[in-house]
Amino acid sequence: MDRDQVMRWVDGYLDAWRNEDVTAVERLFTEDAQYRTSPYEEAKVGHEAIKAFWLVDAGEVFRALAEPFAVEDQQAAVRVEVRCGEPVHQEYRDLWLLKFANDGRVRDFEEWPYWPGRPYTASEE
Repeated sequence: MDRDQVMRWVDGYLDAWRNEDVTAVERLFTEDAQYRTSPYEEAKVGHEAIKAFWLVDAGEVFRALAEPFAVEDQQAAVRVEVRCGEPVHQEYRDLWLLKFANDGRVRDFEEWPYWPGRPYTASEE
């Protein structure tokens, strides 16, 4: 994989999400893909589980800017900034860790989302 290939995949993902095109899941992810919305969340596995998750936020208007900052072999890390709503009512930054199969589809998708004003710490306080 190179940066251009990763961005083509990311653009396809964002277009599919924006257009609520759940059929794109099959073009974007392998049949047994694992999709985690947080590093410690249980993975949604396979096309049907990913499609069901995508439908949860159906109808949400959003803008997203994405840029890969590391690409090596079949893995990539992508920084994503998302703004939801018109007018914007929520924003967050996200890191995507992607592992690609040989056919260019993702076999492992892991998000690390961060929202403004929310603490992220190992502290018990």
